[in-house]
Amino acid sequence: MSENGRSGPQAMVFAAPGRYVQGRGAVEGLAGELENLGAEKPLVLCDPVAEDVIPSAALEVPGAVRVRFNGECSPGEIDRVAAEARESGADAIVGVGGGKTMDTAKSVAHPAGLPLVIVPTIASTDAPTSAVAVVYEDDGAFKEYRFFAKNPNVVLVDTAIIAGAPVRFLVAGIGDGLSTFFEADTSSKTKKFTMAGGAPLSAALAIARLCYDTLLEHGLAARLAVEKGVVTPAVEKVVEANTLLSGLGFESGGLAAAHSVHNGLTALEGTHHYWHGEKVAFGVLSMLMLEGRPAEVIEEYTDFCLSVGLPVALSDIGLEDVSREDLRKVADLACIEGETIHNEPFDVYPEMVVDAMVAADAFGRDRRSLVEGEASLPAVAQ
Repeated sequence: MSENGRSGPQAMVFAAPGRYVQGRGAVEGLAGELENLGAEKPLVLCDPVAEDVIPSAALEVPGAVRVRFNGECSPGEIDRVAAEARESGADAIVGVGGGKTMDTAKSVAHPAGLPLVIVPTIASTDAPTSAVAVVYEDDGAFKEYRFFAKNPNVVLVDTAIIAGAPVRFLVAGIGDGLSTFFEADTSSKTKKFTMAGGAPLSAALAIARLCYDTLLEHGLAARLAVEKGVVTPAVEKVVEANTLLSGLGFESGGLAAAHSVHNGLTALEGTHHYWHGEKVAFGVLSMLMLEGRPAEVIEEYTDFCLSVGLPVALSDIGLEDVSREDLRKVADLACIEGETIHNEPFDVYPEMVVDAMVAADAFGRDRRSLVEGEASLPAVAQ
């Protein structure tokens, strides 16, 4: 593998964490996992909510230094936590919380060559298993991806904690997970390098397909269970899909237009109160329009999003009266050099993306009216 983490032009790459542990009470194994890694003085980076929802005994690891996450995975926050790690002599990093906490932990651990344990408290993104961090500006606008040479050593997913979080987190994770198959399917045709550093293997596409099928089959049942704060087999399956299957599928299978549209959408302030997976869900619908996918595929996707409360229209992500001029800003950012939209099997330019978003919005609104009528399920994204 070359210095930039990418393999030779003919190489195919599949990446995964060292260990993935999921189930009720999984977080109780944190001290043992750190002991197995030889860590005696770990830095535990927690978001404020995590400290309230995780049993305190699980985080009371011998020798640990606990640092509170400040809310944004930005260069300044990464530098602050890295300084804390150096000053405390940390020999491992533990990231406890949501996607931005985890990505900050990655951005501290990997450059320092320290073991990394990830403990997600929500299933809202596929960040836990990957060697990729999404870095934002202080105001929440997308800045860059950071790529690392290895995946987390351990990922601990406690489904009792996940089920106790607000249901919107799980639904946002479903939105992120739904993109995995469509983007991997597109990337499998172009054979462009994935975020794992090589061309995609067939295994990644198979995992991505399993992710999509699992979400369609169990997504609504899992949503309803988490609304009641309970763990069921459907919840276990959807948490696995949101976290492990989507994580492996996107990193080794490839991204395409959906995530680029998401990145562009972060430039509009109206979207800042909506979560990654919610914006990705609309990005998928835009991607399906951009690619001209079959009507039955677009209908299946949109109807499922409506059933669980995911965005299918611009108004669902804070853009009720958005102008074409503002959509052009989104499209310009989605199409900058290096964006994953250029993994599409045809040349993409901003006007195409604007048209795709407008078409997606129109289709989503029409389908909502047709499928739900007046008796709609309250949208999680509102």
